[in-house]
Amino acid sequence: MAEKDAKTRRIAAENRKARFEYAIADTFEAGIALQGSEVKSLRAGKATIGESYAAEKNGELFLVNAYIPEYLEAHQFNHETKRPRKLLLHRRQVDKLVGAVQREGMTIVPLKIYFNDRGRAKVEIALAKGKNTADKRETAKKRDWEREKSRLLRDKG
Repeated sequence: MAEKDAKTRRIAAENRKARFEYAIADTFEAGIALQGSEVKSLRAGKATIGESYAAEKNGELFLVNAYIPEYLEAHQFNHETKRPRKLLLHRRQVDKLVGAVQREGMTIVPLKIYFNDRGRAKVEIALAKGKNTADKRETAKKRDWEREKSRLLRDKG
């Protein structure tokens, strides 16, 4: 199933630093309410979500500070580049996310924006807790050791 998902997803933007900066607790797939020019711009693959996060407003979640550049061919029908975009989730999911943010001081971080097999734009969001410097060092050490181990095994065998 995982192989099928990887083949059908076309990633438009990815937050690669999120897994380093945060300890990921739980992930969710959310739809995103976009305008036509935003979809065209996402398909071009020039969006960035490195500094974005999700915030609650009036019982709904919004993706804040995600940069989707203007689509040049849209002219006067273009969109704002950093406007808040509504995330489409079930009520229970929103309640779970908002509750964790309020109770446990967690953050809702977008991991990637992609197009699923039906051509719909989706956002993979994660409930995350910020890592301190020691945890980040430990993650880097672990990553380096895995890389070195694979190099050694490849050279030996």
